Amino acid sequence: MEEIKDTLGNIMRALKAKKGEARGKDPQALLEGALSKKELKHVKPGSLKKGVLSINVDSSSWLYQLNLKKAELLSRLSKNTADIREVRFRLGAIK
Repeated sequence: MEEIKDTLGNIMRALKAKKGEARGKDPQALLEGALSKKELKHVKPGSLKKGVLSINVDSSSWLYQLNLKKAELLSRLSKNTADIREVRFRLGAIK
């Protein structure tokens, strides 16, 4: 029979591993690898839910520009994580 301290140790290691996985799916970190520095100044990630990454954009001109590059951005993001199926841009505050 397994001792309690061994069981607790296994549970704690599993929780730390799950926490590390969630940190790897941080939308901000994903965007930093997929967008240029100039583009990053105009966007802020919203949320990543059910495979949909929402991104706030500060102006309509940047919204249009990023929509033109949507397919390219999606392919870059999907290389980092298979969880993203769609990217949605919306006008909103980024600060």
